[in-house]
Amino acid sequence: MTLYTQQTKNIRKTWLLMSLFLVLIIGLGWFLSQYYGSPNILYFCIVFSLGMNFISYWFSDKIVLGMAHAKPIEHDDNPELYHIVENLCITAGLPVPKIYILPEMAMNAFATGRDKNHAVIAVTQGLLQKLNKTELEGVIAHELSHIGNRDILLQTVVVVLVGLIAIVSDIFVRARFWGGDRRNNNDSGGQIGAIIMLIGLIFIILSPIIAKLIQLAISRKREFLADASGALLTRYPDGLASALEKISSDATPMRFTSKATSHLYIANPFKKGQKGLSLAKLFNTHPPVEERIKALRGLEA
Repeated sequence: MTLYTQQTKNIRKTWLLMSLFLVLIIGLGWFLSQYYGSPNILYFCIVFSLGMNFISYWFSDKIVLGMAHAKPIEHDDNPELYHIVENLCITAGLPVPKIYILPEMAMNAFATGRDKNHAVIAVTQGLLQKLNKTELEGVIAHELSHIGNRDILLQTVVVVLVGLIAIVSDIFVRARFWGGDRRNNNDSGGQIGAIIMLIGLIFIILSPIIAKLIQLAISRKREFLADASGALLTRYPDGLASALEKISSDATPMRFTSKATSHLYIANPFKKGQKGLSLAKLFNTHPPVEERIKALRGLEA
């Protein structure tokens, strides 16, 4: 498999998952509108999701950087890092993003922002101290690929959609628990109607879980794509592969992180989530590091 075929494959799968997301939201809104006899519920779901996306579009980077206690740096603060970013941006045809340092000795990095002209790359202090130049270039190329592939906006949209589905489902379940009901309980559609309604109720309850799994699947696909794109950018896949080996073996915990933003990092900041049962791996934000390293080294063959 070449770099280009891996990119194409991951892009296709990501947009398929995004389509499933939209179907899930529309299906959820449609069922609730039918259940309560009000099409306004469907309209509300759509308008609310657009409003949340608008807020996330403009302020998501500031929120994430604040949560991570990130500090901006200028050229004179770390000339070597700045030159690496600048050179890779020239190769990738991207504007130079703002650069931040995370006060963490754990090795990690992430990219955020609403588009390539308003992007940010953040790396930990530990990453700068423990990786050599080739490995650091691999990590920076990976994060620049997230910017070039527009993953930073996609991931924000997905997080908002997951939150919306969870909120709507929770409101419905609470309404049912406290005695809320459809507009007319006597409007019976017979046995078939009861079966359809039962299926709809199950769908409502399972929707947040399904949405979360779709989010994580998209996150994992984008990591593979960024690995391939980053290797294409540096022309040296082993640099990133070596960096991932060091990052995965580093046991230093991160102090300032949360599960809400863990999918943004190049590696799962919660080390305990990397191993476990196959079912538990479905809820990991990142693909197994071993698979990523194998794919990268396979690109050199």
